[in-house]
Amino acid sequence: MNAVVNSSSFPSIPIPRDLPSAERLQAAAQVSRAHFEHLLGFLGYLDSPSIALVRQAWEYADQAHRDQWRSSGDPYITHPIAVTGICANWKLDAPALAAALLHDSMEDCGITKQDLSNRFGSTVADLVDGLTKLDKLQFNTREESQAESFRKMLLAMAKDVRVILIKLADRTHNMRTMGDMPRSKWGRISSETLDIFAPIAHRLGLNQTYRELQDLAFRHLHPWRYETLDKAIHKSRTRRRDFMQRVQTEVQAAFERMAMPIRLSARENTLFALYQKMLRQHQSFAQVTDVCGFRLIVPSTTDCYTALGVLHQLYKPVPGRFKDHIAMAKSNGYQSLHTTLVGPAGVTIEFQVRTGSMHIVAEAGVAAHWLYQAGAEKGQETLNTQWLQSLLDIQTETRDASEFWDNIKVDLLPDSIYVFTPKSKVLSMPRGATALDFAYALHSNIGHHATSANINGEAATLRSELKSGDVVEIVTDPDSSPNSTWLSFVRTGRARSKIRNYLKTTAHSESAALGEQLLTQALREEGIAELPRDEAMLQAVWQSVLKPNQTQAETLASIGLGHVAATMVAQKMAAYLFQHGQRPNALLLTQQRFTQDKSQRATVILDGSSQAATHYADCCHPLPGDAVVGYLGHGDGLHVHCSNCAVARRLQERDAERFIPVEWSEDSTQRLHNAAISLTVRNGKGVLARIAQVIADNDVDIRRVDMEDESAMQTTVLRFILAVHDVQQLESALRALRRNAVVLQAQRVVATTE
Repeated sequence: MNAVVNSSSFPSIPIPRDLPSAERLQAAAQVSRAHFEHLLGFLGYLDSPSIALVRQAWEYADQAHRDQWRSSGDPYITHPIAVTGICANWKLDAPALAAALLHDSMEDCGITKQDLSNRFGSTVADLVDGLTKLDKLQFNTREESQAESFRKMLLAMAKDVRVILIKLADRTHNMRTMGDMPRSKWGRISSETLDIFAPIAHRLGLNQTYRELQDLAFRHLHPWRYETLDKAIHKSRTRRRDFMQRVQTEVQAAFERMAMPIRLSARENTLFALYQKMLRQHQSFAQVTDVCGFRLIVPSTTDCYTALGVLHQLYKPVPGRFKDHIAMAKSNGYQSLHTTLVGPAGVTIEFQVRTGSMHIVAEAGVAAHWLYQAGAEKGQETLNTQWLQSLLDIQTETRDASEFWDNIKVDLLPDSIYVFTPKSKVLSMPRGATALDFAYALHSNIGHHATSANINGEAATLRSELKSGDVVEIVTDPDSSPNSTWLSFVRTGRARSKIRNYLKTTAHSESAALGEQLLTQALREEGIAELPRDEAMLQAVWQSVLKPNQTQAETLASIGLGHVAATMVAQKMAAYLFQHGQRPNALLLTQQRFTQDKSQRATVILDGSSQAATHYADCCHPLPGDAVVGYLGHGDGLHVHCSNCAVARRLQERDAERFIPVEWSEDSTQRLHNAAISLTVRNGKGVLARIAQVIADNDVDIRRVDMEDESAMQTTVLRFILAVHDVQQLESALRALRRNAVVLQAQRVVATTE
């Protein structure tokens, strides 16, 4: 970046306060002109029409602020010019610079937004209007809510990031000139800066501004501590001079041998950062070891990793003190390699390694968007509006964010929303994301066991679409698990991949267990009671049936899913065993092949749970207590039907070999199962409510209801999907329904018919 514009870079031209009014105004005009001419020296990146717009804005602001003075006695116009200088350092565009010059004109000078729009265009007027609304906010609430109320207004105006940048420049200049303000204001303004402005600068990647605001706030909040630490740093700097020079010489020599061009510079931690570390770790200044470090700028990303190797060969790295923020960039776009090394005399030194473009982003953050437009460096394409996604993350840097999270309803990005946990953690999600997406964004286990959500304190389903500002609490159940229908409404790639992975893993495991049962039964039908216990022989048997690159578990899963017939695998195993001297058990073979008593055969036990490998048919909704049959589908696992189901009968006629014996387990009644019923009722007011009450009185839940549009008819048909434990509970509910006067007919829908 070019030379930094700060308050001391502008010419200092004192104006005596006792001058006559006319002479003082004349002197103020000269100061204004001198400051603006100095500012023009930093606007070389703009074209002539843009500079003309900035000049026009200065002339307008100069006239508007005529006879207004700062606490220091300087003409007030020097403040907007200085703010514009900071924005020029970020190379903001001409409308932003014009807005910076005019940012106080609406609030202090009675100028309207329409006036500015007519003269400078709607863009400049909107920027100034946004800044004015921020400035109108008054801090007369208790301390812990000041930051919250301010950020609420700030984020509402943050649809154009330039508003935030100009506001940060405004606060930076005010902090630089804090010494001219009454001391009674120092504490409040400095606290606001630490709680609000510095975190915003950090989350937008404006590292240089972030560090400066922290130090300036620290200086005015704790003047004595600041001066004491500053003196200690100055003394240690003198003592470290030889050490730093030695490290710099050795590092430069190492890279000269590698013929790699580098820029090496020493860097010091800010006083505030050191102070915070001393408080956090309960250390004295003498115990703090990483007071200083080095920054290494290299030509390319590949060179970053090469440079890291050179440094690690030169000095020993400290274990656990390496971070790769290039491969894993921070949320504000910061990229760099961090490593801590043991330098000469056993002193630890931190090195930051990055490219030139990464350095610009690290220092200027979101403002690098304009810097790149000026410099057109490689990597510009990554500097887009994604920077704004990190804006709401400031809550993790401040205290008591509850009011902020409850009230903010603003979209900073057209394709993103921001939602919050009850503990005020913010998550950025794509528009249209659901409560289930939110659950998976928190943690995969929360997503896997999610059952419902509370959105802004109200119960909601997992498919409920979220809006910016929603506070979401996920309700979980250890027995809940993902199902394939979730894939139809989740939006985020993370949720989709987690669900698919879970279903795939679970299906594989459940299918393998089912496949093992089926294979065991098929082996018994071949006269093999069990496979050899000898490990070598067992492996040989399995190798005889496994396909290339296929495992035993994969083969069992294929059997369970119906991809591979258990009888074919069993026959191959039996043939292999026969070739190696093991003959089938004649008695077992006779029992399995000729017995009519299926109870003697291996049976798959159903516990009623909804599993990836076991499906309960929607055509008949089998319940515990029903006689059931199992059909092994072609690649989609076991389908359970009622034995009198018409669909099952048709399947059995053409695919009988795929049917296997199944029966309910004793604990299957502990779970709820779907059951379908059909009611013919008299048409009339309140009929559905009366039916629902009868169902509820029998402790049965309604999962779905459909009705025909027969309002003109005397009767109508209602179809319900109920949640019951077993056949007995369903029959009890049907008997109660038949006793109701409005019900003409009530029956279970057991099977489909052609």
